[in-house]
Amino acid sequence: MDTEKTIIETLKKAGKPLKAGEIAELAGIEKKAVDKAIRALKTRDKIVSPKRCYYEVK
Repeated sequence: MDTEKTIIETLKKAGKPLKAGEIAELAGIEKKAVDKAIRALKTRDKIVSPKRCYYEVK
């Protein structure tokens, strides 16, 4: 499974907004990879940031 899909699944399972570090820890992915994927997902409107540094599925 690619990083973006893993991040979306992790956010769905959490059911609440998470920080990039929390996503990395829960998904078992490097934080650098999570940060890069988050930027890509935000530009495609797959995820949103309800408050600074937290992310959730749109």
